[in-house]
Parts: sequence; C-alpha cells; structure tokens
Amino acid sequence: MDRSDANKGKRGGAFRKNRNAGKGQAKKKSTELQKPKDPNLIRLNRYVANSGVCSRRDADIYIAAGNVTVNGKPITEMGYKVKLTDVVKFDGRLLNPEKKEYVLLNKPKDFVTTTNDERGRRTANQLIIKASKAKLSPVGKMDKNTTGLIVYTNDGDFAKSLTHAKNGLRKIYHVELNKALRQADLKKIQETLTLDDGPIKVHEISYIDNAPKREVGMEIRSNRNGIVRRIFEHLDYEVVKLDRVVYAGLTKKDLPRGHWRHLTKQELINLGMA
Repeated sequence: MDRSDANKGKRGGAFRKNRNAGKGQAKKKSTELQKPKDPNLIRLNRYVANSGVCSRRDADIYIAAGNVTVNGKPITEMGYKVKLTDVVKFDGRLLNPEKKEYVLLNKPKDFVTTTNDERGRRTANQLIIKASKAKLSPVGKMDKNTTGLIVYTNDGDFAKSLTHAKNGLRKIYHVELNKALRQADLKKIQETLTLDDGPIKVHEISYIDNAPKREVGMEIRSNRNGIVRRIFEHLDYEVVKLDRVVYAGLTKKDLPRGHWRHLTKQELINLGMA
C-alpha cells in the first residue's frame, strides 16, 4: 500500500467515524423527542383555544399582544406551557381549559338521566362513556321510560341556553296512549290546557298517519318537567310510550337507539353556540 492509499484509508476511517457519531447524535435526539409529555402541562395557546375564546392561531396573536395572564403576570412567550392548576385569564376573565363537548344520545327505555343514581339503576351516562374524557351532564331531564334525543355537554352556558324558558326550543314527540285519543280531547289540547302550574300551549298535535288513534305526534316548546305525560294525565289518559324524535332541530337520522354522536359544527352554529 502506498502513502496515497494509506491517506485514503485514514480519510475513509475518519469519515465512517464521523458518520457513526452523527447517527449516535440523531439517535440521542430521537430518544429525547420520545420522552413522555407531562400530562399536567399544556401549551398556553391550546389552553386559551380550549376555553372557547378563539382558535389556537388567534390565541397566539392575543398572547403576543399581552391579553393573557398566568397567575397574574402577562405572558407573551410563544410555546409557553402552563399547569392545569394555574390561573389563566383573558382580558381579566378566568378561563377553563377543558374542551367543550356536545354529544347527542338516542336514549333507550329504562335508563335514567341522573349522572349518579343512588338506587343503582342504569344511567344514560354509561352509554356515552366513550364519547369524551370530560364529565358530561344531560341538558334537561328525561324519565327512565321516555326514549329519544337528549344532549350531553360540559358547557354550562350552552345547557342554560337550551333550557331557558324564553328560548322555547322545538321538541317533537311520538306519543302512544293506553286508548284512542278522542277528537274532543285533541281539540282541548290544541286550544291550550290549564294545569296545576298554569296554562300550557302545545304548538301542534295530530294523529299519526296510518296508525291507531291512540298514537299522536306532538310539537311542544315548553321546558316544564314531565309536561307531555301531565297533559294526557290531566285528560285521563296514560302514556304508554313516549319518544322524543326531534330536539332543537336535531333529529334521530342515522342514530339508532342506544347510540350517540358528537354535534357537528353546523349544528352548533344553528344552535347559536359557534
């Protein structure tokens, strides 16, 4: 081997050494990237976005402008991470980092809508356990024998909006009675009944086509508890089956009994929440 060959060998050896060193650094860097994230830390822009104030991109703008404080101090650093226990405010308003969730359930019979039942009965919450890691609560109430649509959410403002008396959201029920509904009683319901807690206006009621006269469809916009059953009990009828088929514009289309789905962005827009 001449000197030139030896020099080539040295250079080749050095090249391989440097190349291997590079691999080691890449491996080390890859290992560092794979370190588990601290579940108690969250990027500030995500915290702000999850609270419903704005998008994550807009949150970066507000953070840079000094609109966001953490534990009383303005934070303008991009990528800043906060603990879930930190006090984060946007323009002085306290934020909640929990992402808002909206779930529509087609509730089966024999499930109560209380979040925890002391009597050990099956709860509708058990049916939506995989819908979200957040604690969801029902909007309004539905007794265990009533089936159909009910919304679950962790957004308190949304729940208040849907149940506020002044909103009068549209609800349609398929009602089956223990006997045929007389035409005279149908007319009484159409003209407004007076119950123990005052008059009740039914927006629309009619017999269901091609069904026995004991089955009716009813549209009502009252949020009073158990109002449909109370209307018919007032007229000496028993409600055998009660199914809520439409709720605030939401329908059971492609949603079998016992199944759930998240509300779409368009549905939230329609409900005035996006």
